[in-house]
Amino acid sequence: MMRFTGILSVFVTLFVLVSCQSDEEIKRQKYITEGILVYKNNCANCHQNKGEGLAALYPPLAGSDYLANKNSVICLIRYGQKGPIIVNGKPYNRPMPAQPQLSDLEVAELVTYIYNEWGGEKKLIGVKEVTPILDTCVK
Repeated sequence: MMRFTGILSVFVTLFVLVSCQSDEEIKRQKYITEGILVYKNNCANCHQNKGEGLAALYPPLAGSDYLANKNSVICLIRYGQKGPIIVNGKPYNRPMPAQPQLSDLEVAELVTYIYNEWGGEKKLIGVKEVTPILDTCVK
């Protein structure tokens, strides 16, 4: 009987925690989950699984001052980047390939993941925010 009561208590606690999440928080978690997959398939090879970058070849995302300009990051994901950049005071000069195959939703999921994981944010960056930015990018 004591074991059943303990299991029941854990179940009730989990139910309360899950049911207390707002729709926005549930959506944010979904974006992060999908963003992890997009990241692993399109970004991790160069930026590495933990966002630490690769030596002097590819810049880090974790702790990166480059994340300060979210609009630039969003455009960079879709359209890539050529030429030198400075990240955290260090020069990098490897091209970042464009990712035109990513939908606006996938870009939003990826950006939500990156900024929640390494950019100090705890919010959803939705497709309604990303699409207008992508429309203004210099191609």
